[in-house]
Amino acid sequence: MTGRVQRIAILGATGSVGSQALQVIDRYPDRFQLLGLVCGRRPAPRPAEVIIAGGEPDFDARLEALVTDSRCDIVLVAIPGAVSLRPTLAALAAGKTVAIASKEVLVMAGQAVMAAVGRPDQLRPVDSEHSALWQCLWGESPASVSRLLLTASGGPFWSRPELELEQVTVAEALKHPRWSMGPKVTVDSATLMNKGLELIEAHHLFQVGLAGIDVVIHPQSVVHSLVEFVDGSLKAQLGNPDMRLPIGLALAYPERLPGVVEPTRLDSLESLAFEALDSQRFPAVELCREAARRARGYPAVLNASNEEAVAAFLAGRIAFTGILAAVESALAAWPGGGGEDLAAVLAADTFARNHFRERLVKVST
Repeated sequence: MTGRVQRIAILGATGSVGSQALQVIDRYPDRFQLLGLVCGRRPAPRPAEVIIAGGEPDFDARLEALVTDSRCDIVLVAIPGAVSLRPTLAALAAGKTVAIASKEVLVMAGQAVMAAVGRPDQLRPVDSEHSALWQCLWGESPASVSRLLLTASGGPFWSRPELELEQVTVAEALKHPRWSMGPKVTVDSATLMNKGLELIEAHHLFQVGLAGIDVVIHPQSVVHSLVEFVDGSLKAQLGNPDMRLPIGLALAYPERLPGVVEPTRLDSLESLAFEALDSQRFPAVELCREAARRARGYPAVLNASNEEAVAAFLAGRIAFTGILAAVESALAAWPGGGGEDLAAVLAADTFARNHFRERLVKVST
């Protein structure tokens, strides 16, 4: 152990990542202490010095006060959606270490977020795929990197080509074959939108061009991602699907926590398979790549329209295939423009949400 005990604020404490982060904190009391919890609409899972619930009239002010508190060392951002953007920027500006699990932050405002990073280890990935890439890149020269390969389980429908996606129910979409996640992320996995969002996130985190990032289907979810180097070699990070590993790594970096998860037994692994992405059946990845290439507010429109469409699908208001249709409609309607600052990003976000709601009303009437 090096240094003093790190005090942690968890944004999204009742979700899957937040819950597992609490397990890691509790297991290593000599390393970490809990300072604050942000819990949305559900009750706090345990006591903390600061507890903030969604819907409080001063929610935004209290949230900013927590992430900039002088007692806080690490902010774990695990609230899905655009609501994570402002507190992430505030925490970075205050010099806090940010462990980022909310991919939407970098998707909608990657340039602004990366511009706010003040030191190399200040922004640490928690997504299993980005943690894997991070680990594979340690000690490597950027000039030696040829390509980043994000692995995807394929979600619940990859191995069911006979299934008519128009008929997919909410219950079917929420049955992920490998991971236990919140509903929004699970639906994104079913559409493979999550891989497109992760592609944009990796582009910003690792400063690799969009053409140098690809997605490969790996149903077993043991290889969490790979890096291809200019000499033709591949480096991969393997492990059983357990989010406590990337959480622990993000909190303890540059150290590894002993015994944070059970070792991966090679003799117990099933065969590891890899397949090419079917972009015609699952076009979300290329939709995201194109939005990121166009920049000028398109990534924010993509993210916001997807959030609105997933919520509508979960509420039974649109079909599963209506999710990507809504995203494509919003991107087509966005005129582009503005810069990459916070105000411009939020303007694009608002445009997309309004466009989706107006479109939904027209379809319903």
